[in-house]
Amino acid sequence: MIEFRNFTFTYEGAKTPSLKNINLSIPDGEKVLILGPSGSGKSTLLNCVNGLIPYVIHGEISGECYISGLNLLKTSVNEISKKVGTVLQDSDAGFVSMTTAEDVAFSLENKATPQNEMQNRVKAALEAVDMSGFDDASPLLLSGGQKQRVALAGSIIEPSDILLFDEPLASLDPASGEKAIELIDDIHKQTNKTIIIIEHRLEDVMHRSIDRVVLIDRGEIKYDGSLNELLKSDILSVYGIREPLYITALKKAGVNFENHDISSIEKIDANIYKEKLTSWYRNYPKNDAQNKNSVLLEIKNLSFSYTGVKKTISDVSFAIREGEMVSLLGNNGAGKSTLSSIISGIYTPDSGTITLDGKDLTYSSIYEKSGYVGYVMQNPNHMISQAVVYDEVAFGLRKRGVGEGEVQKVVSSVLELCGLSEKAKWPISALSYGQKKRVTIASILVMKPRLLILDEPTAGQDFRTYTKMMEFITYLRDTLKVAIIFVTHDMHLALEYTPRSIVLSSGKIISDAPTSTVFASDEILLSANLKKTSLYTLSEMASISDKASFIETFILSEQNERGVHNTIDMKGVEIPSVHKTTKQRKKKPCKESEEKISFQLSYIPKESFTHSLSGVTKFLILFLGACLTLSTFDIRIFLAITILSWIL
Repeated sequence: MIEFRNFTFTYEGAKTPSLKNINLSIPDGEKVLILGPSGSGKSTLLNCVNGLIPYVIHGEISGECYISGLNLLKTSVNEISKKVGTVLQDSDAGFVSMTTAEDVAFSLENKATPQNEMQNRVKAALEAVDMSGFDDASPLLLSGGQKQRVALAGSIIEPSDILLFDEPLASLDPASGEKAIELIDDIHKQTNKTIIIIEHRLEDVMHRSIDRVVLIDRGEIKYDGSLNELLKSDILSVYGIREPLYITALKKAGVNFENHDISSIEKIDANIYKEKLTSWYRNYPKNDAQNKNSVLLEIKNLSFSYTGVKKTISDVSFAIREGEMVSLLGNNGAGKSTLSSIISGIYTPDSGTITLDGKDLTYSSIYEKSGYVGYVMQNPNHMISQAVVYDEVAFGLRKRGVGEGEVQKVVSSVLELCGLSEKAKWPISALSYGQKKRVTIASILVMKPRLLILDEPTAGQDFRTYTKMMEFITYLRDTLKVAIIFVTHDMHLALEYTPRSIVLSSGKIISDAPTSTVFASDEILLSANLKKTSLYTLSEMASISDKASFIETFILSEQNERGVHNTIDMKGVEIPSVHKTTKQRKKKPCKESEEKISFQLSYIPKESFTHSLSGVTKFLILFLGACLTLSTFDIRIFLAITILSWIL
């Protein structure tokens, strides 16, 4: 059992407690979902259960906490770790080894587990999370979703009594997220372990049954009870949690389900809503408005390979208009983040063209493209360079020579919008993962880019916060005609904000169509590892044949009800341009049969005399050659050594 008694915790140096007078009991074998907005104290509660608080993360504690009968304050973190396994929200923070298999086996190695047993258990754990064949891959080179699966494998390999999952779906594509929830549920049923899940994506967690829901806000428990009663109340909207789409749709249709179990769409009798839902759908006014602005971004026949052997992006072509908001969808490893990195200048394409605002930017540097394209990476830790929140958001403006008065005006406005104004002077190291994400988005938004690419913008964000942020992004779109690409697994985001979706699979575009059409196609959903939304299931149960039209009607109703409420004014702020005209060196396309030369920690052995030489031998040859050159000053020897150096 996990038990908190009048438990209060205040981080070291903080004035207010992050957990306040918590009284909570979780019996053995129970599966509990912990909800709450970003910064509410969810992760703090989890860190108490796994012993990071107070032994690694220090602060002031009052009250009592017991983990499987062990007193938190009187038990070492080593003893607690034998009872508790944790899957962190930030997967990178949990990796300790050079290969996937070694990382999964880390705890077994510490216990001197026999080699054969360890290999069998690692193999079984990787198979369970669909990561077979990645044994020798570096965890840091995996996609976000693959990293999450490796972390999950590392948690289930040990016979812990309690398993903690801190936003396990944050980096997973919808179908993989569904499998992850099924895997967690199977572990729960087969082992009767105590499962605690922290997750913003309530509807995705509802894919399998939940024993109990605990909602936390500002360090206090606001709800502790069944999922069914929670869904019937208005608590979710009060605390900024997104309710399931099927419940929203039924409310729009005026369906009364007070006396019914709505914890799962399959549990609701279609007879109680079929007529009202169909009537609402048929009578709701439709909208055929289309974006007719000029083309801003045009990509033609774009291809790219990391190694030169296998294409990650293959013959991709599409165009995006000014002011258009588009989702880039697909399974983990489909090439979404790679394509975004090419557009923003991080990688150079092997072939094809990139034209933005009438300018050929195919081979432009990342600095040159930064004046046109703003790219917010999936992992905020890969972007942050300053120690303080305000300085991080102001960094780009200051580098462009914007006056400090204008910097303060823009930065203060964006920090207020992103819910970070109170943390302007905070060290970034003290922020949660979700708060760091907001900081990186804010640092790009202040630059007023022509094209904005957001890689998983809603990961780690509660519904209220990301709704405010999306309203601001919509404002940018409307006032500056900035085009926006969302690289996302969040089907809610794609449905509500992007009329069009581009779907990738194995580096190729398999669909470029209205979002409602994408989510109504079984073939596309299967190919891209997406899943049917509850709107699809609802229309199916209500015998509505045109599922794409039903989904489109729902999206339109959400947009009409939401509107845009913004008070941010950036019109008076002029940001100097950093566009430069430089001579671009055209790159020769790399053939598939060729191997690219790259600098990395791994290499592919070649069967040649040169590759058979050891590093020491090559170094000695170069060293002796250099000495010979310096001692003779003979140009012939210098040329010979230069050629030899290039070959080696």
